[in-house]
Amino acid sequence: MAGGTFTTQNKVRPGVYINFASAAGSLGSVGNRGTVTLPLSLPWGEAKKILTIQAGDDVTKVLGYELSAPQLVLVREALKHAGTLLLYRLNTGVKAAITAGTLTATAKFGGTKGNAVKIVIEANLDDSEKFDVQTYVDGKLADKQTVATIADLAANDWVAFGGTGDLAVTAGAALTGGLDGTVVNQDYVDYLSAIELHDFQTIALPSTDTTLKSLFVSFVKRLRDVEGRKIQAVLENYPAADAEGIISVKNGVQLTDGRVLTPAQATAWVAGATAMAGANQSLTYTAYDDAADAVPRLTNSQTELALKNGEWVFTSLNGQAVVEQDINTFKSYTPEKGKAFSKNRTLRVLDGLANDWKKIYEAYYIGKVDNNDDGRSLFRNECVKLAEQYQNMGALQNLKAADDIRVFPGAEADSVAVEAALQPVDAIEKIYMKVQVK
Repeated sequence: MAGGTFTTQNKVRPGVYINFASAAGSLGSVGNRGTVTLPLSLPWGEAKKILTIQAGDDVTKVLGYELSAPQLVLVREALKHAGTLLLYRLNTGVKAAITAGTLTATAKFGGTKGNAVKIVIEANLDDSEKFDVQTYVDGKLADKQTVATIADLAANDWVAFGGTGDLAVTAGAALTGGLDGTVVNQDYVDYLSAIELHDFQTIALPSTDTTLKSLFVSFVKRLRDVEGRKIQAVLENYPAADAEGIISVKNGVQLTDGRVLTPAQATAWVAGATAMAGANQSLTYTAYDDAADAVPRLTNSQTELALKNGEWVFTSLNGQAVVEQDINTFKSYTPEKGKAFSKNRTLRVLDGLANDWKKIYEAYYIGKVDNNDDGRSLFRNECVKLAEQYQNMGALQNLKAADDIRVFPGAEADSVAVEAALQPVDAIEKIYMKVQVK
């Protein structure tokens, strides 16, 4: 279904086209989430496919490691807040393999994790004509099959068996030759093509490559402005994006176990936290889970400069690393799009309304309801009800439904125009106190 913004009422495809703009004023005036996606190079897992991982899932069979393993640090960081991770393994790698007699065993996936697999074949104690074929991973038994011949073996979560004939006892045949392989920019292009078909709120790019950053910015802008899909991307040190859909992480953090995460790695946590944050929630001064410090620490002047430049900053506070301010890179304020659009809480309200109105119209009205006074009145009531829900949850304020939301005929017989004047609620971030001493 088409969507996005409009300049004139000249769209060809049926769809919902929504413009949000600040009410006229000075430039200085303050103006169901939880899914994050992440492309990674990994030592195990199905490549070139979107893998859906829920918070709390056992990922060992899918990714080869427990979530606490250092190889999955960014998966873990993303899931510290997000409820769902859409993971894409960028690298295919080379599969580890072994030949033991006439039996071959090949790792299920390419990657160095395959080198941790070992096949042990023992004579079965109860049947002299059968063998116990055991698959060990990191020295732990992962699979055991009792069979008479190679043909009787079935693939398991770790290896596929091949060959013909009889089995022979072996104390342990370790798979070798597994390689992770290299990742090129085309792999990221393929990822963006794949993830576009899925629903999510935020996307993280844990890379310092400027070409990739530009690619992701273009992707987000197209989805937001042309497709009408209000998503955000989190990049490291890319305030040049100057767009409400892009968050730029300035510095990293040190975890309580001593591990230091770079700004590029910290994008995973920021994207996960942003995806899960509600329209009535700001991440300003939210503590980074299990982080003891910001790396590097910024001075007051450096922090102020970064904030003015539209950068996401971590600050050290009482043995923790906290979010200095929940902002995006947008800073080219205009009378129609003011400073409020640089605040992610405000943006979550507007994006949520845009996405929700679009879903309502597509599901219940487009092609189904007459474009007359009655039909438009029905749709207006839906818009009002949704806005009232946002106000009830503390995301909007001062809503006057009779005046603030209008639905009227569009420029053509099959189009409808909506005008809404809405006031998102921001979080208290600055307190100015005047104390009189008597």
